[in-house]
Amino acid sequence: MAVEHSTGTSAPAPGDQTRIHNIGYRSYDGPRLGRAYARRSLYSQSLRGSYGLGRSVKSKVLPMLLFVVMCVPAAIMVAVAVATKANALPVDYTRYAIIMQAVISLYVASQAPQSVSRDLRFKTVPLYFSRPIETADYVRAKFAALASALFVLTAAPLLVLYVGALLAKLDFADQTKGFAQGLVSVALLSLLFAGIGLVIASFTPRRGFGIAAVIAVLTITYGAVSTLQAIADAQGSGDAVPWIGLFSPVTIIDGVQSAFLGATSAFPGGVSPSNAEGAVYVLVALGLIAASYGLLMRRYKKVGL
Repeated sequence: MAVEHSTGTSAPAPGDQTRIHNIGYRSYDGPRLGRAYARRSLYSQSLRGSYGLGRSVKSKVLPMLLFVVMCVPAAIMVAVAVATKANALPVDYTRYAIIMQAVISLYVASQAPQSVSRDLRFKTVPLYFSRPIETADYVRAKFAALASALFVLTAAPLLVLYVGALLAKLDFADQTKGFAQGLVSVALLSLLFAGIGLVIASFTPRRGFGIAAVIAVLTITYGAVSTLQAIADAQGSGDAVPWIGLFSPVTIIDGVQSAFLGATSAFPGGVSPSNAEGAVYVLVALGLIAASYGLLMRRYKKVGL
């Protein structure tokens, strides 16, 4: 479209400082990047935001502090193993995330509401959908971003352990196998925790309510399930212990890795799910991830109207 310019102006009245400038109009003729670019941009921005990057210094404190808290124990274990020339690491790769589950839960509780609650509070979701981006794009970008941030949080200390084990000259094959099993475990944990955290946070525009709700779901369920498992084991009902573990996200991950990833069970009495019970654990974990995605899709189809 041609640029339109004014050819004449009238003299302003004395003392009148008003000016009208015709700067014309030019149509955009550059590349149109489309949905894929918008989805990648939203993913990148959300992932960076999960660690406070591109935001205020105050926003960086908690996620970076939790990242350090996750990695420091691993570094200490490595230092001890190297200094004492130990024959094995103090903790298995698959056990580390279970031991640090309180830190992981706090990270999810702080970052899931940050990812979605502000969009609800300031009503910016319809603005996203006014662009070439659909509900599925928004949900996938947010889900993938938080799951990626969680994977970084949980895989980084495993990498520290692995590098330390190699420096301590522990068996390469055993350490590589254990490291790979640990990565599979934390990948599943990241998807499960991200889905649950986002679903809870998506139902409240208040970040504080979202944080409290996520902490309650992740910690109360774990405490309740662990207590019931301990009672069942004390009463000689060891067969019930694996089935009770299906009702908490943390124990679901523990059950999966105990059954299929060579992990030592943290269930009372060291009870480990059988292969059949482990298959149920896998199906429940995948079902919860799929259900979380479905609930997010349903939620944002309504919000975007």
